[in-house]
Formats: sequence, structure tokens, C-alpha cells
Amino acid sequence: MENEQNTNFLEKTENFVKENKNILLTVLTLIIFVLIGISYLNYYQKSKNEKISEKFVQAGIYLSLDKQAESKKIYEEIINSKNKFYSLLALNTIIDNNLEKNHEKVLELFNVVENARVEKEQKNLVKLKKALYLINISRDNEGKKMLDEIISDDSIWKETASEISKF
Repeated sequence: MENEQNTNFLEKTENFVKENKNILLTVLTLIIFVLIGISYLNYYQKSKNEKISEKFVQAGIYLSLDKQAESKKIYEEIINSKNKFYSLLALNTIIDNNLEKNHEKVLELFNVVENARVEKEQKNLVKLKKALYLINISRDNEGKKMLDEIISDDSIWKETASEISKF
């Protein structure tokens, strides 16, 4: 009895495969192409991140060799790439080393980093740093307004923003 059921099941499966051979091949081909596409996308992202990290190191070397113009140019390229990790680091380096004297240009770079596809809390961190920068360049009202946005957003940076806004 069990042997007949196995044979019957095998026959049904075989008939199903024969009847739907074209559909099954199409589905299998689509699955293979999707997997290849995903693999290529991962490879492309990894390659892009490696290039940006190499640029970041190169800019740091230029900075240590006191070639500020070359360093600033590379850091700006990194910021404009909108890399989630290195864009913020590049902006911090530009500010910390005072590579850009034009405050409006620095604020534009902040906007580029803010508009990168980053998580909510990372975006709030950028806002916090921008607020500190605005306060540092004597644009207190704009800085305090940004701090208030962070506080009202119930961010993990809420407490830090509250402490800063007291001063």
C-alpha cells in the first residue's frame, strides 16, 4: 500500500513537472538572475566603500603633510559621495582642522551629510553638531532652534541637547 502511494506521488510529480516545464524553467531563471543581481550589488557597494575609505586615508596623509588644499578637496569629495560613515568623519575633520574658512560652505556640507540616507539618530547627531557649529560661529538663535528640534524629537541626543541649550 505504501509502495503504491510513493509510486502514485512520483507519477503526479513527474506529470506536474512535464506539464509546467516552461514555467518552472522561467521561475528558476528569474531566481538565478535575482541572486546574481544581489551579489553584484553587494560587490559594488563593498568596492565603493573601499575606494572611499582609501580616499579618507589619503586625505589624512595629505593633512599630516600639511597639504591642506588637497586634503580639503578629497574630504569634500567624500562628503558629496553621501557615504553613511565616511561623510560625517570627513566633515568632522574639515571642522576640527579648520580646513574651510567660509562658514556658509561648511553649512552646505552639513546639509549634504544631513540629506544622506542615514538613520534617524545619526541625523540627529549631525543636527547636534551643526547646532554646536552655529553657536560657535555666533549664530546662537539658529543653533538653539536646532537643539530644540532635537529635544522635541525625543532623540537619544535629547539630554545632551538640553544641557547645551542651557548655556
